[in-house]
Amino acid sequence: MSALTSKAALAYRVVTDLLPDRLSMPLRPRSRRFALNDVPEAVTAPDTGVRLFIAPANFAAQGYQWARAAERLPDVGAVNMQYRTPHDFGFPADYAVSEEVFRLSGSWGRRQRDAVGGGFTHALIESERAMFGVAFEGFTGREARWLRNRGVQVGLVSHGSDLRLPSRHAQIDEWSPFRDADPGWVKALEARARANRALFERLQAPAFVATPELLLDWPDAVWLPNVVDPARWRIPRPAFDGGIPVVLHAPTNAAVKGTGQIEPVVERLAADGIIDYQRVIRVPASEMPARYAAADVVLDQFAIGIYSTTSIEAMAAGRLVIAHLHDQVRDHIRMVTGLEAPIVEATPDTLGDVLRDVAERPDHYREIAGRGPEYVTAVHDGALAAEVLAPFLGRAPA
Repeated sequence: MSALTSKAALAYRVVTDLLPDRLSMPLRPRSRRFALNDVPEAVTAPDTGVRLFIAPANFAAQGYQWARAAERLPDVGAVNMQYRTPHDFGFPADYAVSEEVFRLSGSWGRRQRDAVGGGFTHALIESERAMFGVAFEGFTGREARWLRNRGVQVGLVSHGSDLRLPSRHAQIDEWSPFRDADPGWVKALEARARANRALFERLQAPAFVATPELLLDWPDAVWLPNVVDPARWRIPRPAFDGGIPVVLHAPTNAAVKGTGQIEPVVERLAADGIIDYQRVIRVPASEMPARYAAADVVLDQFAIGIYSTTSIEAMAAGRLVIAHLHDQVRDHIRMVTGLEAPIVEATPDTLGDVLRDVAERPDHYREIAGRGPEYVTAVHDGALAAEVLAPFLGRAPA
């Protein structure tokens, strides 16, 4: 495509995005059309003094859960928004829009922009992603500046790979997924993280990170713990109540979780009858409580050095969690909370020995698993997240 043709195509897209949907639809190619009936009304702000909007990722329902945590604070109402993809896990959201409408509807983007700019006092942008679709041509920085000009206070929250520098991570962890990986994949992640770092630098907004490991990428940020509803995951049956231990692994991203490095070991143990291994792929969120109920051990990740929402849910269920955690992560959690994360350390090199020990000493590991629910209640039920958000929202914890 020539430069002139490319510019003409871009101009055409801008014009169709600026037109009302009902006028632009006949001008659009089939690949850029959507059902007008699928376009929802704009978001409605809560009737409170402080009104927080969180968008647009909602990974592992964290946007939704952080909104509920914020509402623990006096006179705070919160709404999270998510655009849903065809392969969505079905996480709860206060406001959802289809990916097609989010990506293609100029009318929706402008209405949503105006509703947030005119109705909310604060906005928390997840993973540095655009909140208003094509309203600002997908430029998050423009959105943030537009909101600030209307008196909305803007914060940034990073979930993980949006800010994590592969070059930095590969230097500190021999199990890093960014070592000996596809160069194109690593280059793309590095470029995205550096672009997002530049956005952090330009905006100088209050910054939060979902895991302490990301503080190495942005030291000025504050750890905003992931949140779960402990009651939803509570299971009466204790772990290790007899028989071969059932070991569950549910990787949402196998490369980042280190699945390829651990599965040969785990599958050999299963073949020898030492464990019963179950790998879960793309199971809807609504089915996960039952999956944890049937397991004794949950394997999280063995490449990044953190624990994810999977670990939190499993701990809330009283299951033994095994993962590879960096000392920096454990130390930061201990410094902030005074608690030790009840997660058994293992790497791809040591996981086999750890699982054999689990099978031989179930009573010992049942006690560790039993600490999980109390830890989740203390760190991840939303109370600590509310305390972290309080200064940004100008509220004191209740």
